[in-house]
Amino acid sequence: MFLPRSSTSYLRYCILSALGILAVNANADVNTVNDLPKVELDTIVVTATRTPTKASNIIAQTRVIDNEELQRYQGQTVTDVLKNQPGMNITQSGGTGAVSNFYMRGYDSKQVLVIIDGIRYSSISTGAPALNLLSADQIDRIEILYGASGSSIYGSDAMGGVIQIFTKGNNIEQSNLSATVGYGSNDHYQIGVTGQLKNDTSALSLGVSRNKTDGFNAIASSNSYDYNADDDGFESTNASLALQHKISDNLSAGLNALYSDSTTDIDSAGDAFPNAYADQQNGSANAFIQYQTPLAVTKFSVGQSIDKSTTHDAYSINYEDGSQFDTTQKQVRSETSINAQPGTVIIGAEWLSQELDASDVLDFSSFPAALTAYDPEDRTVKSGFVGYQLSEDYYDLQANYRVDDNSQYGNENTYNIGAAIRPLDGLRIGASYATGFRAPTFNDLYYPGYSNPDLKPETSENTEVFVEYNKGNQNSRLTGYYTDVDDLINNATNTSKAQIKGLSLTSDWSVNSFLFGLGYDYLDAKDKTTNSANYDNDLVYRPKNSGLIYVGYQQPAFDVRLEAKYTDERFSDAANTTELDDYTLLNLSGSIYLTSNLRANLRVDNITDEDYVLSNQFGTEYATEGTSYFGSLTYDWY
Repeated sequence: MFLPRSSTSYLRYCILSALGILAVNANADVNTVNDLPKVELDTIVVTATRTPTKASNIIAQTRVIDNEELQRYQGQTVTDVLKNQPGMNITQSGGTGAVSNFYMRGYDSKQVLVIIDGIRYSSISTGAPALNLLSADQIDRIEILYGASGSSIYGSDAMGGVIQIFTKGNNIEQSNLSATVGYGSNDHYQIGVTGQLKNDTSALSLGVSRNKTDGFNAIASSNSYDYNADDDGFESTNASLALQHKISDNLSAGLNALYSDSTTDIDSAGDAFPNAYADQQNGSANAFIQYQTPLAVTKFSVGQSIDKSTTHDAYSINYEDGSQFDTTQKQVRSETSINAQPGTVIIGAEWLSQELDASDVLDFSSFPAALTAYDPEDRTVKSGFVGYQLSEDYYDLQANYRVDDNSQYGNENTYNIGAAIRPLDGLRIGASYATGFRAPTFNDLYYPGYSNPDLKPETSENTEVFVEYNKGNQNSRLTGYYTDVDDLINNATNTSKAQIKGLSLTSDWSVNSFLFGLGYDYLDAKDKTTNSANYDNDLVYRPKNSGLIYVGYQQPAFDVRLEAKYTDERFSDAANTTELDDYTLLNLSGSIYLTSNLRANLRVDNITDEDYVLSNQFGTEYATEGTSYFGSLTYDWY
């Protein structure tokens, strides 16, 4: 399903070659190497319930990308990490740092909530999170919650799921200092330093890194405009901070921050702007205090995320000043988890302020184009939520209810209920029902000439069933889902409807020193808008079939992993007239301890040099990279 015969042979050859090379060169002291890649078959997940819960007790489908897996993505962004996960598909208008979009369970990134350490992160003008600008080397862990159950926990924008990013330094085991240097294709280099201190009561982590690449030409072909045929580079300076302090046996406090300052070279119409570029500042900060007793845990947090972009191109009113979109989300949250005996009850309240500071924009709906601004430029959301979770030997239950009061569109209520039973040892069968919604973005409501201030939120109803086997050395799950979406926002109206149904299969195995895994997704996402010319057409960029397989081998001194990701044909336009070809990408990654303190990492993507397309918009086909590599050395002082 995933590989042609020639690719299968090549895959076997790569595995044997990589294992042979690494086995011959592995000369580390195996007794002192502790940081080994492994498969966690029953990890602890926070995002799915707001409380630490074993993955085997969670009703919804989840995926955890831990620090060890993130080591495979040195020099890359969160978008690069997500595109190699089950059920995820990506569009991108060029290389590193270029505008990207991801699709999960038939929804695009506007309909999947992204949070950083519990704080909402996205552009409130476009609604999309700029994950293409966040460096993977400053992140400790990523949790993915598939499906709509997160709407009743987190509110708007979680119809398709929730992705939570945890800042580097959240789990410090001992004081250390580490330095990383790396180099890769297109003159791509990375330099980074992380220092971590830990004692009986406190832990501090501070990391900084610098990434820079010359990139490649983002435009493969264009029927509409004359773009500059030059390389489009990217550079970023990244930082992370994590601080935790135990004030007493019951009271603790902490601070987390993630920040990126980047510049992306872009192509702009015409020869008058050969050096078009965008400056970006992105990130999040969160401070909290927590009080814990045997009966309850209460946490109060306050935080803010930013998404600021200043673009200097042909569409800027003034090239030197650029077009600015500066969005800020401020959030205050209080939540209490109560040991209800049996089960756990969680109650909480949130206050969210969303603000947009944008320069005047060109209103192309009139001729000549006029200058105008967004009005208004802010809104607030007040929310309350309650949940219950019960995990017993033979069954699991989860129920959530949430109310959101938005200053622009009014009240919206969401709820979720799910249950699972264990008829046999290791076997679990379950089902859930959830409602969700997405609030209109500021572009939906107020972008001059293409907006409607009276828009209602998009709403959804989602039903899921699953069967799961989790025992010993393997964890496998088959999930089926069916979703109806109403009031989809299209051309500034709430007239659209969609129907999404699919199957998702994941399986991860650990046998002695070998790791195996696969993921397969079948997706049928249709436009069900009556009296529409696009009725029953596929939604754009949603492949019917996608999947991945991987095989790995690990020893105390080294590890290697080979993975293949397949993406089916899909349409890039609502009329279903432009179809993008299917493709299979083979990627190889590995690490080796040259000494007990020095580790070398290597990643080679698209090793068969597949020619494929991720995005085709308005007659412009965006380029993708051929075979690429990135190698790094990391030295740890303990």
